[in-house]
Amino acid sequence: MIINRRVQTLDEFTIQQMRDFPHATGELAGLLRDIGLSAKRINVEVNKAGLVDILGDAGTINVQGEDVKKLDIYANNQFMGVLKHGISCAGIASEELDDFIAFDDPVSNNSKYVCLFDPLDGSGNIDVNVSIGTIFSVYRRITALGTPATIDDFLQPGIKQIAAGYVVYGSSTMLVYATRRGVNGFTLDPSIGEFTMSHSNIQCPPTGRIYSVNHGNYFQYSKGVQQYIQRCQQKTKADGGPYTQRYIGSMVADVHRNLIKGGIFMYPSTIDKPKGKLRLLYECNPFAFIMEVAGGNATNGTKRILDVEPTELHQRSSFFVGSKNMMEELEECLNLDL
Repeated sequence: MIINRRVQTLDEFTIQQMRDFPHATGELAGLLRDIGLSAKRINVEVNKAGLVDILGDAGTINVQGEDVKKLDIYANNQFMGVLKHGISCAGIASEELDDFIAFDDPVSNNSKYVCLFDPLDGSGNIDVNVSIGTIFSVYRRITALGTPATIDDFLQPGIKQIAAGYVVYGSSTMLVYATRRGVNGFTLDPSIGEFTMSHSNIQCPPTGRIYSVNHGNYFQYSKGVQQYIQRCQQKTKADGGPYTQRYIGSMVADVHRNLIKGGIFMYPSTIDKPKGKLRLLYECNPFAFIMEVAGGNATNGTKRILDVEPTELHQRSSFFVGSKNMMEELEECLNLDL
């Protein structure tokens, strides 16, 4: 049997990163490995979802007022369980929970990090076998070590993120995470049950030909957003077009595609939802961090997403994220709304 040592697993990569920083404690690396373990467990259930009784609604409503899917509950419990029994996380906040949870025990209270996550983004697509995903972000806690985590540890602006990432459960399962050093992607090799390096130092192309938006809400969008959509539709070969509209309705899949190929993802506020719909802490901040590290931009339409000071765990926001040049053209149009 020939072993290809050029392929790095997620564990090997995080250990290699630690070697570059002799004073690193390994706590962040351990937290990322715990997240990877949770993702592998969720992946098993996602892949057999049609064969067991975990499809469909669980019969409850989450804090967002949305129907909770059975697989949502499973994913949330996996992350909670793995992170609670690890040694690298002081507490968690989840889109599925009303409030944050501090892991109030001696080991957790001395952990430096807290984790926020959307355990199963795009879960409305579970029943129709469309790609779904997990989104997570990691912050260094600001309260004193040795004490339980508090709400202040979670209500930090996105610029304070230490790491952020997502998992796509699609034709293959892929974990992408960013630190300030770069963005790297790992694809799950089912033959060995490990995430292996497949996309190193991901850079978002400065421009692309894909725009992702829900056209069904066009007449509820602001004039600036409408004008940008019109520009996308009118692009010709002479000015970098033609553009194509691609909207899966699963944010992880849409933004992942645009990160790799170049493009822009838009989830504007509407007349019905003037504050926007996406969650600042669980969806917008992680993707904004990832995209900025990869060379792209992210905004809420008036302000850089990473500079927004959160005031509540389940705060909503408009969200625009994508290739640098496309975002700059969008912002020209959004100036019409000021």
